[in-house]
Order: sequence, then structure tokens, then C-alpha cells
Amino acid sequence: MGKSDKLAIQLASDILPIDEKETRRRVEEHLETIRLYRQIGFVRRQAALTASPEPRYHGSTNAISRTTENIAIWNTDRGAELEQQSKLLDMAMERLKKSEREIIQLRYLEYEDEYDSILCGELGMSDRKYRRIKSRAIYVLACALGLEVLIDHN
Repeated sequence: MGKSDKLAIQLASDILPIDEKETRRRVEEHLETIRLYRQIGFVRRQAALTASPEPRYHGSTNAISRTTENIAIWNTDRGAELEQQSKLLDMAMERLKKSEREIIQLRYLEYEDEYDSILCGELGMSDRKYRRIKSRAIYVLACALGLEVLIDHN
């Protein structure tokens, strides 16, 4: 990490205090969602057409149930949303340095449960260097994807 990177991170942290733990959790959850989407695709919701055996004791509400319509809208919107998130992640990944991109790709997007201790050995890095690079990559992705969580001092 160069002097300008450290300065930018320090300035951003001083101006906008970031909750590192929650930000990391959100980025990792986002990466997991995209990994699953890329590996197995989008799992669509299905309408259950089985009538409920429970009696309904109420008067006529004249309300129309649009279960199938709501499910179709959700399926369409969620599929488009995941596709857009995947494209945004690709654009954010292009902004990372090669080592950062490689760590995120191997740790979060290719394998399900790859351990950090194994990856740092495979990449020929010390544990400390690996964690520092990974931490910066997660921070950059959080900012690029709008996933950072600010600390509220109120």
C-alpha cells in the first residue's frame, strides 16, 4: 500500500468513521451471494397452489390475492438485480490491484470454503501481508459497491 493509499484511507476514516466489522460482514455476504448466483444461477420462487385446510372465519374483504403475480414480479426483479450486482462487482474488481483481485477471486468467488491460511501459502505471501492486502481489497470493494457501514456517534 503506497503513501497515497494510506493517506486516502486515513482521511476517509477520519471524516467518515467506518464500522470495519459490519462492513466486512456485508462485503463477504455480497460476495457469497454473487458466487452462488454465478455457480448455480438464480433460484426462482414457485407459487403454491395447494388450498389451505384451515377454515377462514371472516367476512368478505373483496381483496384480490395476487400471489402468482407477486412471485412473477419478484422473480423478474431479483434476477435482474443479481445480474446487475454481478456486473458491478466485475467493474469494482477491475479497480483492485492484481494481488487484491487474486485474493478476492480465490477466497470468495471460486471456492466455497477456502481457508486464508491455505491461500496465503499458495500465493507465496506471509500471513500478515495476505491479511493486509485482503483487508484493503475488502475496504475498496465496500466503497465501490456502497456497502460501507458508518459508525453513528449519536
